[in-house]
Amino acid sequence: MNTDITTSTKPEYPVIDRNPAFTKTVGNFNTLDYLRLITISGIRPNIRGPSMVTGGMIRVLGGFMYAYQNRLMSFFPNEDEVAQYKKKIQV
Repeated sequence: MNTDITTSTKPEYPVIDRNPAFTKTVGNFNTLDYLRLITISGIRPNIRGPSMVTGGMIRVLGGFMYAYQNRLMSFFPNEDEVAQYKKKIQV
């Protein structure tokens, strides 16, 4: 069984860097990525103590991983980043 996602799903938008550093990927987060992180990581009322902290941490990490995956796999438009890195390469 082939588990390599790059052979089955091709990104719809240009890939800037095939092996980016963690800080580079997070640095390219835009408002929509942070909105996804916050939306998935919303805290539910009426949950007490350690359950609230654990649930909040799971939601924050899940939202972060979802935003990171979308940024890393180029599943959404990235014209701003493409233009930014093309300008840096040409200079």
